[in-house]
Parts: sequence; C-alpha cells; structure tokens
Amino acid sequence: MAARSTRQAARARILGAFSAQLDRIIPEDESVPLKGATFADFEDQVETLAQAALPVALEERASLESNAEVETAGRCPHCGSEGVYLEKEVTQPEVRSRYGPVVLYKQNARCRSCGGSFSPSGS
Repeated sequence: MAARSTRQAARARILGAFSAQLDRIIPEDESVPLKGATFADFEDQVETLAQAALPVALEERASLESNAEVETAGRCPHCGSEGVYLEKEVTQPEVRSRYGPVVLYKQNARCRSCGGSFSPSGS
C-alpha cells in the first residue's frame, strides 16, 4: 500500500489554493483597494476562500493515506476468494463533504469467482 502523493506536494497544492484565494481577499499590493464594506461582505469572502481551499486540503489528505493506492486487491469481501484482480481503469468520483465537492481517487477490483466488484482501498 502506498500514498498517492508526497507531503511536500500536498502542502504545496494546499498552500497554492489558499494563497490564490487570500490574494483575492487581501491583495499584497497596497495600492489595490480591499473589497467589501460590511462584516457580511467579509464573511462572504472568507466563505469563498473556505469553499476553494478546504476541498483541496481534503483531497490531498486522502491521497497521503497509506491505503490510498494498493498493489494487490486482497480478498473478495463478498465471497472471500483470493481470485481477485485490480481493474486497469481508476475512477475519480466526486463526493460531497461539508466543505464542498471533493474528487477522490478510487481503485476498483473484481472477483473472478463471484464476479463481484469492490474498492480494495476502502472508503
């Protein structure tokens, strides 16, 4: 089992997403005026930052898990057979989190005995 990313790459992607949104809220250039005039405007800006950056953090955290990518499919959870194989095609389903849509990497396996399919890396 292996992670799909390195910590350095994950941190760089998360920081990049956060930094891009932060530059929209508080630009580094002092000559660029800040947007918004009320606290509600500020809340909306921070919510936009959260909706853009937090799903990236979730995706990267998931890719750092030791079971994010497996080399063998293991046993079939339906019939217990060891006659299983990893399918070549990998899916990337979009799941809803409390922070917004998150795209995950999902390997698929199939059992030669019962024909059942499952994800060997778990949820």
